[in-house]
Amino acid sequence: MSEAATASEKTLMVLEAAMTHERFSEIVAAVHLPKATVHRILATLVDRDFIRVTAGGEHVPGPKVLSLAGRAYDRIDVSSIVQPYVDDLVRRVQCTVHVGVRSGDEIIYLVRTDSDKPYRMPSRVGAAIPLHTSAIGKSILARLDDDELVRFVNRAGLVRRTARTLTTLKALRAEVADIRRDGHAFDREENVPGVVCIGTALRDHTGHSNYGLSISTLALEHTEEQLVAMAGDLHKAAADITYALGGADR
Repeated sequence: MSEAATASEKTLMVLEAAMTHERFSEIVAAVHLPKATVHRILATLVDRDFIRVTAGGEHVPGPKVLSLAGRAYDRIDVSSIVQPYVDDLVRRVQCTVHVGVRSGDEIIYLVRTDSDKPYRMPSRVGAAIPLHTSAIGKSILARLDDDELVRFVNRAGLVRRTARTLTTLKALRAEVADIRRDGHAFDREENVPGVVCIGTALRDHTGHSNYGLSISTLALEHTEEQLVAMAGDLHKAAADITYALGGADR
């Protein structure tokens, strides 16, 4: 590695640490570089408005970082970011894969990619589905605290879509407990008769679970045990997508 590349890498390390640590001592500990080196790099970042030092000595994002972050956010196309991971998951499980985003008390499908099976799921990009009737939606609900879950039920109600839809807070709470334990949720023909899914939530750059990923198939083709066998591939894809959306470090 060249000296220029080494210097660039150190600068990026310090910049990243300063985004998540406020005190100079914390930044030094995070990057494992000499104090003099960290001080010199921070001084340059402050001079270039990437970092701002408060009156209390805390290092916080500067106007240049905030401006660049805003421009980057405006250019984010979630569908194009997640598509390669969705395609790979479809190849692995040979089922339809969806990515959805929370919009109020519903899930909106952003991506739907089918396998080579001769049938197609009765879903479409742009379709809105109640949170409590889908694997994606229930995974997102499981990330809420108990008070938020109660407020959701009181506000949105638990509308019945099929004979299997969860329509009571008690039933939803019981399933949320399972989702929190296992990390994934099931749609057991709760939105469309004959269609089952396994899904999990995705974090984005805000750190919140605003998105979700699911594998959908026919109840006649796959048992719940077979869906559980796909959970490893689901969680691997979810981790990759979460990282790509800025929701996790590696």
